[in-house]
Amino acid sequence: MPRFYCPAPLPFEGEFSLPPEAAHHAARVLRLRVGEEVEIFDGQGQARSGVIADISGKHVTVGALADRSADRESPLSIVLAQSLPSGDKMDWVIQKATELGVAAIQPLASARSVVKLSAERAAKRQEHWQQVAISACEQCGRNQLPLIHPVLDLADWVAQSQNARRYIFLPQGAQALQDQPAPDGPVELLIGAEGGFTEAESALARQHGYTPIRLGPRILRTETAALAGITALQYQWGDFRA
Repeated sequence: MPRFYCPAPLPFEGEFSLPPEAAHHAARVLRLRVGEEVEIFDGQGQARSGVIADISGKHVTVGALADRSADRESPLSIVLAQSLPSGDKMDWVIQKATELGVAAIQPLASARSVVKLSAERAAKRQEHWQQVAISACEQCGRNQLPLIHPVLDLADWVAQSQNARRYIFLPQGAQALQDQPAPDGPVELLIGAEGGFTEAESALARQHGYTPIRLGPRILRTETAALAGITALQYQWGDFRA
């Protein structure tokens, strides 16, 4: 059934008016009608099923609410630290990473990032990327939104103390993922932009606790490396074997 993101709090019973964007999508894009079933979720783990009770202009009301909360989150908390790629590739990475179950995404400005964002543009892109993640959650059934962090310089990010097992994917990575010990907490993936990392960036990452990992003998595009890495982690320690 159609799913709509509705910020908390969600009522447990009675009726609920969809927020403007969700109402527009339901009535004008999907052209839903009174009596059709829908699901709403708050991005914090709660979800309700219901029935379209009324459509009046720009307003859509959902009634007959029933709890549909379900935990579809991976037991492995993955943070994707993605260097900004060119074009609309970042949208694609965020959409697919959300579907694959990441907990958060940290966009990074690295030396070889083609895209250079001013502070104002970066803030607008963050809002746009969060909406991309919302749409992906609506489609894939997640009730928990991944957090999209503000853009940071790569050097500033790696220097922060993180309570996570940190991996950097490099074509010349010395270790295979399957040889790594199981993490006892979150895992972070650090992915370069087109052209990868500079030698200085790779060295800096190693100094701050990143383990170089390889993903087979081939060189992967930045967007491929991110999604292949998430998939490998979910299969190794997450929920892809469930």
